[in-house]
Amino acid sequence: MIVRNLNAIRKTDRNVRSDGWASARMLLKDDGMGFSFHITTMFAGSELKMHYQNHLEAVFVLKGTGTIEDLATGKVHKLEPGVLYALNEHDRHIVRPETDILTACAFNPPVTGKEVHDASGAYPADAELVREPAPAD
Repeated sequence: MIVRNLNAIRKTDRNVRSDGWASARMLLKDDGMGFSFHITTMFAGSELKMHYQNHLEAVFVLKGTGTIEDLATGKVHKLEPGVLYALNEHDRHIVRPETDILTACAFNPPVTGKEVHDASGAYPADAELVREPAPAD
């Protein structure tokens, strides 16, 4: 059994910060669960362009508001507590938080915990590779 405390995780190297977001990685690849689980905050006023080419992600909004734009269709969806979005087709997207947005996220395959987005908005395919944060656009 694995039992972890969010406040404790936020004081360790499992709490990863980058431009526009911070992610407390509660479960990682080395936990052997087959997915990783994160509590992520996306900060108000940021514009987060992402494209997880190597991972599937499900995101459940716990607090806050904003939008997510599907870059393939141009469709914009409202984000608010109770909304889930799943990037089941490696969807290119932009999240625009109006307020800080607190989310619970699951990744498959699991991440190692050190990943940050590369220039394309993806995490590396080999979860053991760690890349430097992409420069701000």
